[in-house]
Formats: sequence, C-alpha cells, structure tokens
Amino acid sequence: MVTLEIWSDPVCPWCLIGKAALERALESRPEHPFAVSWHPFQLNPDMPAEGMARDDYMALKFGGTEGILAAYRPVVERAEAEGLRLDLPAITRMPNTLDAHRLIHWAGLEGRQGAMVSALFRAFFREGRDIGERATLAELAQGAGMDGAAVARLLASDADTDMIRDRDRDARARGITGVPFFVVAGQHAVPGAQPAELWQQVIDELAGQAP
Repeated sequence: MVTLEIWSDPVCPWCLIGKAALERALESRPEHPFAVSWHPFQLNPDMPAEGMARDDYMALKFGGTEGILAAYRPVVERAEAEGLRLDLPAITRMPNTLDAHRLIHWAGLEGRQGAMVSALFRAFFREGRDIGERATLAELAQGAGMDGAAVARLLASDADTDMIRDRDRDARARGITGVPFFVVAGQHAVPGAQPAELWQQVIDELAGQAP
C-alpha cells in the first residue's frame, strides 16, 4: 500500500471538489494502492467557537457582492464539471471546524474516516447544516456507523482538542498554507484540487513501478 495523506477542512469547497476528482480516479482504478488518511487544517482557526453568520463572513473575506461572485464563480463551475450538487444559498452559518476535525480523527480510529468526511461535506454543502453544532456532529457520526451518544460525550469534553490544534500548527510549519493538500508516500506533495486524470496518471505510474 502507498499512503495518501490529505489535509482538508470540511468547509472548504475546493477540498470537496478535490475529493470528488480523486474518488473518480480511484473508482476508475479499483486496484489502486492508496491508503487514504485525512488530516486537520482549519481555514479559519480564529473563528469564534459559535461560528458566525455566513453573510457576515463572506463580506469580511471577499468584500461586496462582486468580490463574492468572483471568488465563487470558479467553484460553482468546477463543481458542476465534477457532477457535484451544491446548495450554497442554504448555508447560513460559517462554523468553527475544530469539533468537526476531532470527529474526523475519532472516525479514523474506527476505520470510518472516509464516510465521516463525506458526511460532513454533504451536510455543509448540500444540506446547509451547521457542522459546528455538536448535536449535528453526533447525529452525523451515528449515520456514519459510529456511536452517536459516545461521540456526544466526547464532544462535550476537551478530548483531543489540543492535539488537533497542534496538528494544524504542524501542517502550517511544514509549509502547508492552503487546502486541499495531498502527500503521496510521505514525500510527494500535490497541492490543490487536481483533476481525476492526474490521479489516474499517478496510479498508473505507481503500478508501473511495482515489482
């Protein structure tokens, strides 16, 4: 197996797009060698714990309507090209994703990380749910095959909070400034939402190197 590490944030639209492209490539190469793992990166580490209104966040980040449209036009176009259905108007709050990253970590301990990441993306970008709300996270965990009540108890504690923050800081110290960010076999960096064709090429090259 070859490790494929992914730094991502579940409120990052390019992370969702990059995931969709990668999955298309993996589906087209069912014998691929990748063992995928997800790592935390908060786009907004200073976001208040309760999050903030999406409109206020967008105005602060991109300015007026023209700035917002310019920023999201390529997102919408690429999402459509990937066959993704987004409901951006349904998103009313921008959450702090620290708890979501804790949940992704715990899901990884149970071998359910991929399902959990997918559930968080779907909840935020298609259903407009507040994935900073702990009750929502516990419900999503239950749906991904985890023990929702146990997750709710963990979320109510500080379990692994410092560890997630440390991993986020470590990513930045390694030079990761944006996500998605992929690392193949612990050494080959692939930044950005790459097309499926690139991943198919990588898989084919790895297959050619196999003994």
